[in-house]
Amino acid sequence: MIILSILFFVTAIFYSSVGFGGGSTYLAILLITGVPYYVFPALALICNIFVVSGNSYNYIRAGNLNLKLLTPYLIGSIPLAFIGGSLIISKNLFEIILFFILTVAGIVLLSNFKNYDDNEESYKNLPFFISILIGAVLGFISGIVGIGGGIFLSPILFLLKAGKPKHIVTAASLFILINSTSGIIGQLTKNYVLMEISKYWYLILAVIIGGQIGNFLNLKIFPTRILALITAILVLFVALRMGIKIFI
Repeated sequence: MIILSILFFVTAIFYSSVGFGGGSTYLAILLITGVPYYVFPALALICNIFVVSGNSYNYIRAGNLNLKLLTPYLIGSIPLAFIGGSLIISKNLFEIILFFILTVAGIVLLSNFKNYDDNEESYKNLPFFISILIGAVLGFISGIVGIGGGIFLSPILFLLKAGKPKHIVTAASLFILINSTSGIIGQLTKNYVLMEISKYWYLILAVIIGGQIGNFLNLKIFPTRILALITAILVLFVALRMGIKIFI
């Protein structure tokens, strides 16, 4: 219990420092423990919600919310996150999907970490329908596996130069928060999940504390691109450990 709480605490610090929830790594950690597989997604989504709530509030209060940028992705993601969350998949398929998600997320984040301090003044508007489609895909994957999807949305928006870094980071945090909420509602349609989750209250407490520390580091101490680089390395390390477990 103590080791698991520490791992969740540290994960929350790193991910919240760049505006993410950490759902993907919580899942990877849970896979190497004795926690019942069927509560993984719901537990990770709840942790996401608590971690990014503080980030979202602080970003909005700072005036960084760009609804025009965020809205089409939410239109696509919210219903699909619920549908994905209500589906039941086997543990083996879950592990394989999570491995590929972590690997892709780590590579994309690593290749884009410098963009967090980008002062580019020229931005592009993606067609509304394409934005909805991207949101739908991310929402569906997020609901099934138990992540918020922001770890993908953020690099995509940076790659497309869809807005200022502060607007993209804020959009990713809110995307995770709202997506995770929709996904957890879908997960809780499985009646057996809610009672099991309550047994792991100490993990939720750990990420609440870690999330606030990470948010402080983001706002006060370290450059965001450095924190993004550390987070990318952490994601790839976890993906490597998972790959060894699954395929070797």
